[in-house]
Amino acid sequence: MTKPLDGLLAALDLTDTGARTNEDIFTGTSQWMPHGRVFGGQVLAQSLVAAMRTTPEGRAVHSMHGYFLRPGDVNQQITFSVDRIHDGRSFSTRRTQAYQNGLPILSMIASFQSPDDGLDHQVEMPDDLPGPDEVTSDMKLLSGLDHPIGRYWREERPFDLRHIPSPVYFTVEGERVAHQAVWFRTLGPLPDDPDLHRAALAYASDYTILEPVMRRHGVAWGTEGLKIASLDHAMWWHRFSRVDEWLLYVQESPSATGGRGLSLARIYNQQGMLVANVAQEGMVRLRTP
Repeated sequence: MTKPLDGLLAALDLTDTGARTNEDIFTGTSQWMPHGRVFGGQVLAQSLVAAMRTTPEGRAVHSMHGYFLRPGDVNQQITFSVDRIHDGRSFSTRRTQAYQNGLPILSMIASFQSPDDGLDHQVEMPDDLPGPDEVTSDMKLLSGLDHPIGRYWREERPFDLRHIPSPVYFTVEGERVAHQAVWFRTLGPLPDDPDLHRAALAYASDYTILEPVMRRHGVAWGTEGLKIASLDHAMWWHRFSRVDEWLLYVQESPSATGGRGLSLARIYNQQGMLVANVAQEGMVRLRTP
């Protein structure tokens, strides 16, 4: 188990601080980030874990909608308060509010469902993309980079990311297109708990989702004057797949306007099964010198 992966598991192992008062309140810690702000995917995953702790056994998350309200501080604990909105015969609905200093930093609502049979179809996985073994790991591409953020990308993330056609950390290579794909998986094996894998998938879904917006305009993460932040995030889990096995994140941006960019994405496993869909709108501002 690598140090970053240990950090991911520790962040998702929330403490039940409301048990004594019979309240659905949990607390969690944050992983270190070079800019001191909580990674959005982390607080999404933690909010999901808090909701999972309150749902009837056997009900799995199938959808989540979250709004990022304020930046979080990695040096402070996060408190998660869960409202049990509804428990029906097949579905449960939960609202999680994440707080620091008494103020909400994220508000999320999620729906859970008992196993059921029904109609089944999916959009097929693109068949013209290279496999993960044919794409260079971002960690290797960033080797030797002596910069705090570069070292974080290379050494502190619990996931191995492999961009198609190439990353947009410091430059944008190739055509200015509003689409890309990324292979990803955790750096090592995770426990078998399916809910842990679902939460970790939410975590990873926030890494690169806005990059198609940036790629379309030739803007890299290291571009001077770039200010980017997630505004809202929606996710739908369709079929279960482990996140310690390779997953393909196929992304596109249909629109950018008004200082905001929208990205839509699909996640497949290596066998071509559609695992999840993701949508996110983010603030993308470029201040000219």
